[in-house]
Amino acid sequence: MNKDLHMVREDLRMTMQRRAILEELRRVDSHPTADEVYEMVRQRLPHISLGTVYRNLELLSRHGMIQKLEGGGQRRFDGFLENHYHVRCLRCGRVDDVEIEPIAAVDDVLQGLTEYEVVGYKLEFVGLCPQCRQKGQHAHRGLDATEAAEEQKSHELTRDTGTEEER
Repeated sequence: MNKDLHMVREDLRMTMQRRAILEELRRVDSHPTADEVYEMVRQRLPHISLGTVYRNLELLSRHGMIQKLEGGGQRRFDGFLENHYHVRCLRCGRVDDVEIEPIAAVDDVLQGLTEYEVVGYKLEFVGLCPQCRQKGQHAHRGLDATEAAEEQKSHELTRDTGTEEER
């Protein structure tokens, strides 16, 4: 299902803007929002408008040339079309790929459970990313980001130099 950048579908002309959006999405694995895609593409096409990026992302998604990931209050986009799973942070919305093989058992279990002709599915795991988990550890002790960083430095210094008792 991987669409070549140079392939022009009968019903979709490959404009300079669409090509730049596709190339930028396929260059990153960060699952950017439309605003982030806009900032990336603007480096190449300084006069492109945010509206043009939004319209083209929707169009490319409808034509199956990119994936649109919805959930967590914001849309993100993925230029990688092969079947794969995602994990989304419940706090900040970050999305990462999960590096596991597609689970064949899902297809097997679904057979006979519905009258639908299932042509695909999306599986997304949710949790807290490492940064939000770390912030949460400091938040429960009432520390702000600066205090947490200072505490971390102090802990590292003590670990590196040892305490009086350890010498």
